[in-house]
Amino acid sequence: MQLAPGVETVADRLGERGYRTLMSGKWHLGDEFTTLPNAHGFDQSFALAASGADNWEQRTYMPYYADAPWFENGQPASLPEDFYSSRFIVDKMIDYIGNSPQEQTPFFALVAFQAIHIPVQAPAEFVARYKGVYDRGWDALRLERWRKAQTLGLIPEGAPLGNMHPSLRRWETLSANEQRTASTRMEVNAAMLDAMDHHIGRLLQHLQSEGVLDQTIIILTSDNGPEGSDPTDQLSFRAWAALTGYDLDDQDTPGERSSYGFIGPEWASAAASPFSLFKFYTTEGGIRVPLVISGPGIPENARFEQRTMLTDITPTILELTGTGALRPPADAITGHSLVPLLRGQVDSVYRTDEPIIMEITGNIAVLKGDYKLIRTLRPLGDGSWRLFDLAQDPGETRNLYTELPAVAAELSADYDHYALTQGVLPVGDDFNPWQQIYINSTLAIVSRNALAFTAVALVILLLLYGFIRNRSRRRSTGSPAAGSPAAGSPAAGSPAAGSPAANNTRSDP
Repeated sequence: MQLAPGVETVADRLGERGYRTLMSGKWHLGDEFTTLPNAHGFDQSFALAASGADNWEQRTYMPYYADAPWFENGQPASLPEDFYSSRFIVDKMIDYIGNSPQEQTPFFALVAFQAIHIPVQAPAEFVARYKGVYDRGWDALRLERWRKAQTLGLIPEGAPLGNMHPSLRRWETLSANEQRTASTRMEVNAAMLDAMDHHIGRLLQHLQSEGVLDQTIIILTSDNGPEGSDPTDQLSFRAWAALTGYDLDDQDTPGERSSYGFIGPEWASAAASPFSLFKFYTTEGGIRVPLVISGPGIPENARFEQRTMLTDITPTILELTGTGALRPPADAITGHSLVPLLRGQVDSVYRTDEPIIMEITGNIAVLKGDYKLIRTLRPLGDGSWRLFDLAQDPGETRNLYTELPAVAAELSADYDHYALTQGVLPVGDDFNPWQQIYINSTLAIVSRNALAFTAVALVILLLLYGFIRNRSRRRSTGSPAAGSPAAGSPAAGSPAAGSPAANNTRSDP
C-alpha cells in the first residue's frame, strides 16, 4: 500500500509552481520516511500511516497493527491528550495554513478525515442529536432514502430499489436489545459525520476570516461506499478487543473513549440506498459517492449527472491552477479534467464508447455508456458475471447478461485488455477476499509477535512434557496418582477382588 517509485502527486506538481503543500489526516500509503507525505511533495504533514485508528487516543483499531503510527513531517509523532480525530485534523491544518495567508504563497491542502471509518466514535453532544432517529430500523431507512432519491432527481422516477442481500438480517427478527444496540451504532455513525462537517465548517470559517475563502477551490468527496464490516464475527477479534479494553456493546457512553462502534452490513445497505451493497464491492453502493466542488470559476448551485472518476480530480486541479501546461506528467494520467464540463463546454468528459474499469480483490466493474458489467465474489456474490442498464436500473436489480450477449462480450473484452495491461492477478470464482484478509492478518500478527508466541509455545511444551513424564514414571513404578486409592486396595465403592462383579469387569484400553 504505497506509491510506486517515480509516481508524482498533486503536491509534487503544485510545489513546482510555488504552492505551499500541506496535509493532515489519514495517509495509508507507506509508513517509512521515503514513503510518507514528506517524500511525496508535501512541505508539512501530520499523517496516520495506517488504514485507520482510534479517534480518541493513539491506539490501534485492529490486531493487524501494533500501534497507531502517526508522523509529522516524516518523524514519529504523539497525539495530545484531548485528541479527537476530526477536530485535531482540522486544528493541524489551520495551524499549517497560518494567519494572513493572503500575504503568503498560495497553498494546496489535503485534509483526510478518519470519519466515518471504523471504529465509529463521536462526542456525546453530537450523538445526542440523533437519539431515536434510527429506531425504525434499516428496512425503513432503505425505503425512505430510495423515495427521497427519486424526489431529488438523483435516480429516475420509479427506478427499482437495490436489493438487500438475502443473507442479511431483517430488522423485525432482532430482539429489542439487539435493535437498541444496532440503532445506537447508527446514531454514533451519523454523529461522527456531523462532527466532521462541523469541523470542516471551522476550516472554512478560518479561510473566510483571513479573506481567502473566495479565492479557494474546495473539493469534497469520499473514496468508497458505506463501511459494512462487522469485525465481531471473528472470535480472535472479540478476544483482542477484550484484552485491549475496547467495549463492543457500549450502551452507556456510545461513541466515547474505549467504545468500538460499527454499523455492519445491514445499516451499510441502508446507507447506500437506493443502490446495491457497499464498500469493497463494485456495485453502485460500493463505488458511487458524492463529489462537491466550489470556488472561483465553478458554477454555483449546479448539478452534473455525468459519470466521473476519482482519477479525474488530479487533472482537474492541474488545469484549474495552470500547472498541467508546464510539462507532461512523468506517468500517464488516466483521468480527465472536469474543467470543460464545469464550464459547459462539453456534455461529458467520457465518450460513450470509452470504458471505465475497476477491480478490487477480484470484484470487477466495467462501465461503458449506459451499461455496467460486474462480477461480485464471496461472501455476498457467487463470482458470476452480470450486466445492468444503469440509466433505467441504477439499483442493479435486473440482470441483462443473457439478454444482451453482444454487449456483455464487448465489456468483457474491455476488461480482459485492462487486466492484461494493468497486471491484474486473476482469482477464481469461488475466491473469498475476506478469508484471505483474515489469513493475511493472522500471519502478520504471528510474525509481529513471534517471540511471544514462541515463549508461550515453549511453556506449553514444557508443561506437556512434564505431565507425560510424570505419568510414565508412575506407570513404570506402579505407584498411584495423587489422591487415588492405595495400590493393592480396592477403590471405594468398587467390588472386592475375586467377587463375581470384579471378575466380569471389562478393561478398555
